[in-house]
Amino acid sequence: MNFCLLTGDSLEEMIQPGVLKSFFEKLPEKALHLGVRVLLAVVCFLIGVQLIKLIRKIIKKSMQRASAELGAVQFVDSFVKAALYVLLVLMLASSFGVDAASIVAVLGSAGVAIGLAIQGSLSNLAGGVLILLLKPFRVGDYILESSTGKEGTVTEIQIFYTKLLTVDNKTVILPNGSLANNSIVNMTAQANRRMDIIVSVSYGADLKRAKEVLMNVLMEDDAVLKDMDRMVFVDELAASSVNLGVRCWFKQADFWTGKWRVTENCKLALDEAGIEIPFNQLDVHLEQK
Repeated sequence: MNFCLLTGDSLEEMIQPGVLKSFFEKLPEKALHLGVRVLLAVVCFLIGVQLIKLIRKIIKKSMQRASAELGAVQFVDSFVKAALYVLLVLMLASSFGVDAASIVAVLGSAGVAIGLAIQGSLSNLAGGVLILLLKPFRVGDYILESSTGKEGTVTEIQIFYTKLLTVDNKTVILPNGSLANNSIVNMTAQANRRMDIIVSVSYGADLKRAKEVLMNVLMEDDAVLKDMDRMVFVDELAASSVNLGVRCWFKQADFWTGKWRVTENCKLALDEAGIEIPFNQLDVHLEQK
């Protein structure tokens, strides 16, 4: 009963004409004050964005003048961008009366929960640092990631992920943590790359003549490196054919076009020499009773 009376008294005080009149008289002033603060915050945010862009530009140019790798420049740029935006948001929050120290204290007390929530991002950040330090690949390298089978040319190394461009012009985004914890095949780490193809000839063909014809194909190709090994060898005595291995070396830039050209020229040269490339064969023996 007393609770109801107190509540009733409080309501009566709140709906007194003097209190309402005072509230509505101060409302425009408070709304104007809030609007000005919001407008100033927006202006400060826009100015901060431009300052962040300027700082990033200065850091990029400084690193480029120092001949830093493109991957390192991209990683540092993404890290600085994230850090400066976090700092800008904290500054704007403090302008609205939010204590930055209180935010840090709350984040610190909730550190375990936050760490569990963003452990994937922290793993990717650590992976990006390891990639920059150990340098298993660089921007411009062609890599193959073993766990997913994704491959392509590295175009960007960011703070949390790495971008690949595939040969059919698709962008593949891989987490840095996955790249750091799995095996990677770097196709372009060396200046030269070896080509191996298998060419089959029939058992009735002149084996020495076939090897000579295929060796001439390698000798006549301008992109084949003449100062490195060139070989034609018997790789396998298969069920329907003798498989010859054709091996040579190309520069990385010439590898794929060279491989396709040599494969085609091997077929044309064998046809011209009258050497058969056989189909799969099966001998059937009929026994009469």
